[in-house]
Amino acid sequence: MVTQEYGKPIDILLVEDNPGDSRLAIEALKESKLRNNLHIVTDGMEAMDFLYKRGKYVQVPRPDLILLDLNLPKKDGREVLAEIKADPGLKRIPVVILTISKAEEDVLKTYNLHANCFITKPLDLSQFVTVVKSIEDFWLTIVKLPSH
Repeated sequence: MVTQEYGKPIDILLVEDNPGDSRLAIEALKESKLRNNLHIVTDGMEAMDFLYKRGKYVQVPRPDLILLDLNLPKKDGREVLAEIKADPGLKRIPVVILTISKAEEDVLKTYNLHANCFITKPLDLSQFVTVVKSIEDFWLTIVKLPSH
């Protein structure tokens, strides 16, 4: 089993309002060769509470990677991304946009907001699992992430 430095499990924040997509991500990451802690929030306000350790999230770890949907209730994923990348304490956390959108406008806007990559969710279940595993393989085994 591969882990980040010193055997620390990888903390992943999934910001996803679709329970089916969350379940698929959980299943894909369960089969991981990495030890990981998947934290799931279902809207943009909750994501920011998690990242700023507010309310029920006071004791949560800082995520090593954020998987962010764009179409979220309460606070849109684009707003969440802009807030993350504008904050000196959060901006180095890699943010992978994982959304159903294929719109060129969304691709351009999120890259202009400094998203680390943009992935359109496949509709096929097995392809979705493959995408999540590919994200994990790239961001958590190949890429060197900054320490906190």
